Amino acid sequence: MQTSRAQGWRHWRSSAGEGPARAASCAIAPLIAPPPCWRAAVRGQTCSRRLPRARFFRDDRGEAPGAATPAQLKARAQEAASTAVSDLAATTAAADPSPDAAATGNATLSPAAPAAPGRALSAAASPAAPQPQPPGFQARRLLVFSCLVLGYAGYYLTRNSLTYTAPVMVADPSLGFSLAQVGTMTSIFPIAYGLSKFVSGILGDRYSPSLLLGGGLVATAACNLAFGAAGSLHVFAAMWALNGLMQGVGAPSCARMLTSWFAARERGTYWGLWNVAHNTGGFAAPLVAATAANALGWRWGMWAPGLAGLALGAYVLLVCRDTPQDAGFRPVEAAPPQKQQPASAASAASTATDGTSSSTSSSSSSSSSDGGSSKDVLRTAIDNVLSNPAVWALAFVYFFVYVVRQGVTSWSIFYLMREKGVADAAQAAARVSGLELGGLMGGLAAGRLSDILIRRSAASGQGSVGVRVKVVMAYTAGLAAALLLFQSLPPGAPPLAQWLAVAAIGFCIYGPQMLVGLCGAELVHPASVGASQGVLGWIAYLGAANAGVPLSFIIERYGWSGYFAALLGACGVALALLAPLAGLSSFAQREHHQQMQAAAAAAAAAAAAGGDGDGGGGGGKGVAHAAPA
Repeated sequence: MQTSRAQGWRHWRSSAGEGPARAASCAIAPLIAPPPCWRAAVRGQTCSRRLPRARFFRDDRGEAPGAATPAQLKARAQEAASTAVSDLAATTAAADPSPDAAATGNATLSPAAPAAPGRALSAAASPAAPQPQPPGFQARRLLVFSCLVLGYAGYYLTRNSLTYTAPVMVADPSLGFSLAQVGTMTSIFPIAYGLSKFVSGILGDRYSPSLLLGGGLVATAACNLAFGAAGSLHVFAAMWALNGLMQGVGAPSCARMLTSWFAARERGTYWGLWNVAHNTGGFAAPLVAATAANALGWRWGMWAPGLAGLALGAYVLLVCRDTPQDAGFRPVEAAPPQKQQPASAASAASTATDGTSSSTSSSSSSSSSDGGSSKDVLRTAIDNVLSNPAVWALAFVYFFVYVVRQGVTSWSIFYLMREKGVADAAQAAARVSGLELGGLMGGLAAGRLSDILIRRSAASGQGSVGVRVKVVMAYTAGLAAALLLFQSLPPGAPPLAQWLAVAAIGFCIYGPQMLVGLCGAELVHPASVGASQGVLGWIAYLGAANAGVPLSFIIERYGWSGYFAALLGACGVALALLAPLAGLSSFAQREHHQQMQAAAAAAAAAAAAGGDGDGGGGGGKGVAHAAPA
């Protein structure tokens, strides 16, 4: 005698309580059962409620579940559950991992242990465990990472060369330079650099980042060599502006390769390690440029960094690769889900209500995605970056962080010589080198600390970007305290005390400098990371430009007390801008949340459609029972 629908469903429910079948039933229950039956299925119990018609299990021929045997029903249910779980996990593979997955790099769905009530869908949507890379991947990735660190250190070396050569140029009577003229050149560079970073960040997503990184470094090295060969203020200003334009391709290119070679769960740590390049180049600049300028003349203060930049640029061009795929490896993480791509549950709901197959839905989604890939680059940047208010808020935080950073870098040597009794530029440069060494430690600590806090707060559902923002706020408060400490040192203080005070400033500057850029990268789609870095860099270096002529005017008008008041005010404004951002979620977290909402809505729609079908389907049931065996 043929088994009815309800009997077949109950038989499958009661027989799916062990092994993989139970895991599948727990995972699929939210998609096909109302909440009370969901809880019963999770606990391995039998629900007394009458279940809706299980249209989810119709096959391609339109056969209803009631026309099948219990064994067929069970096999179909297990197959559908396995497919739904794997599809939903694939669409959310780019989401931030759970605490356990973040710590181990894996996410598993245990077939033996029952899921907690209300969390079966979350378990089903957890990111799948990453497949191991072939041998040689780690070595190749470290080689690419060395290109990012050494290459960007070369950018910083050729960028800061004028800072440590300028005091020798001012002391040269044949040039007749004044502080105002130095301030003019100091302001020209960040304006050109910010514009270049903005344009290259948006348009550079279409070109090879390794080629941009290496080629830009060779070009900026050539600008340093040409600056050293010049002899007039106009040529100096033109060469330094051109240097700024060439510098703009460096950071967006590095950001794109970092997001390609490192997964989200480890990116904060490696972003902090890459930030060492800022400090390595900044630390090498006074040693290379200042030493060469004092020993061989100011021209060699520009030529020595230029020659080093040429060598590093050649290394990047020969060794670096854009993505793991370019080096013959798999991607480090799955592509993020497209907004228009439905989850398996959404496809199931479509099948239940319209009779269309999931393959049709999937292929239409795929073609939609392909059409979206041909969008104009500027339109993509507007949609993902320029229309995002959180990106603009971070950009203006960056503005004030860079006012402080460039203000300390450009004027601390003059401050030590004029207010603290340091004899010459070489001795002052040795003390200011603490800025970069302290910054090295600060950047590393900020990246690692934010990763640890994100893993610890994952269970509470806090936004990962918001966690990093809180770390930035703590660093910014520490920066204000370090500036007050540096100002309070008496003239003639021991060199070590001055070095430590400058190192404390560097520690607190480079934490925000690194993390704000990382927050901007995590707020947007991976395809728009370069554009986000371009916007942030453009606004940041407008702030750096205000550390040139405006700060020179403040120093001449109000003295060094006015200088410190301006820097402390910048810290206060940055803190005020950061406070509303403490709850931000990353792009991956937002996509994951939307996937979960879509799955829940599809489950509710499927349940409602099944209930409606039961209410008006008496005739259908009669036909099914009357069908011959």
